[in-house]
Amino acid sequence: MERTSVSPHPDAALLRPIENPGRGFYYIVAILLAVIFYTMYIYVRQLKYGLGVTGMAQPVTWGFYIINFVFFIGISHAGTLISAILRLSNAEWRRPITRMAEVITAIVLAIGGLHPIIDLGRPDRVLHLFYNGRLQSPLLWDVCSITAYFTASTVYLYIPMIPDIAILRDRGVRPRWLYNFLSWGWQGTKRQHEVLERAMNILMVMVIPIAVSVHTIISYIFAMTVQPGWHSTIFGPYFVVGAIFSGIAAILVVMIVFRKLFRLERYLKQIHFNYLGILLLIMSLIWFYFTFSEYLTAFYGHEPNEMRVFWYKFTGKFAPFFWGMVICNFVIPVALLSNRKTRTIPGILVASITVIIGMWLERLAIVVPSLANPRLPYPTGIYVPTHTEWMLFLWGVSVFALGYVLFARFFPVISVWEIEEGREESAHIVGERIKSYQPDMELHEPEEKASAEVAKPPPPGDEGGET
Repeated sequence: MERTSVSPHPDAALLRPIENPGRGFYYIVAILLAVIFYTMYIYVRQLKYGLGVTGMAQPVTWGFYIINFVFFIGISHAGTLISAILRLSNAEWRRPITRMAEVITAIVLAIGGLHPIIDLGRPDRVLHLFYNGRLQSPLLWDVCSITAYFTASTVYLYIPMIPDIAILRDRGVRPRWLYNFLSWGWQGTKRQHEVLERAMNILMVMVIPIAVSVHTIISYIFAMTVQPGWHSTIFGPYFVVGAIFSGIAAILVVMIVFRKLFRLERYLKQIHFNYLGILLLIMSLIWFYFTFSEYLTAFYGHEPNEMRVFWYKFTGKFAPFFWGMVICNFVIPVALLSNRKTRTIPGILVASITVIIGMWLERLAIVVPSLANPRLPYPTGIYVPTHTEWMLFLWGVSVFALGYVLFARFFPVISVWEIEEGREESAHIVGERIKSYQPDMELHEPEEKASAEVAKPPPPGDEGGET
């Protein structure tokens, strides 16, 4: 463990986890590594014995792995997309939030992208996508869009970190070679700030359509198969709304946990949670609107195959999961977040956790019931996840936690330079912005005459005379 002896920084609380991580960091890493090694052993066992160790079978050939793929990719919308929207809209309260959100995207995208490979059973089969992939297939579009999103998100995370990495370099924090390399010779000149702002503006505009395309294309993988319960024209926006919904909930959970662990109460205040809580409430209402529309049109169509899936969710074996989804995504968040007395940090934490659970149940309710009720006259399938699938789900969660803890060990989770900039410039910027959209004052007639007199040029030859 290294203890630095440089002068105190005004935002020392943001640098403390890097300069003096403490024993807790090593305990957490040790526990997470133990879980990851065990779950990796389970995966090696699946490689040895094949997908027979999972609960997947005919007709349910997609189970936990594809559910987790859609779920993790959805969570990834937390970061880059929401951060870009907040930056573009010049929301000044965004400053302590954006980096915490962007880190989620970079880590979760990598985890989510690995799940289809786990689902293949043999990882080498993924090469068939490159040898035999067809441009008509949404699967190929999905690989392209996720790769593009991961690249853009990683660059978008890194660029605003450069000034903070330079702060760590100048304070002599180890590993020095890492901070020297990643700071790119940053000296904080006016020219460097201009280039940084320009790069961020370009990335902000680029990343929003890429992020929307990712989950839209994932929805196409389902909607274009003409399966009952999947063939829907609103699946694209429905998936995007669900992704943003679960993403905001994930940001709130991470913010509350790190606020407690790193004692960041001075930076993450009640007002930040209040704004994001209201946003979560709005997304809950939008999610319910899409869900209601989706099932209402299916019910009025009354197509026999569609209705088998419909009743399987509403009153069949999947009813506990379906109604659990509605309670977690709509009833609890709306009850807690629409009331000021319960829109507190503990209330928001409960609402966010239930939304994350509810959105995972939504993925389950989308994937399994349609496969369990095929069009052909086969009996309804049964899917029960095995220990292997539960452990690999735990692997994904543990890798996410480890990735975030390691990031917080080496880099500030809140942007130090943006906080400093906010202190110096925010009040002036916000004041000017308010002035710019306030209506102009209407001058009364005497004042108008006085103004005209003042503006009137003096008569010729009287330039130097008294008035």
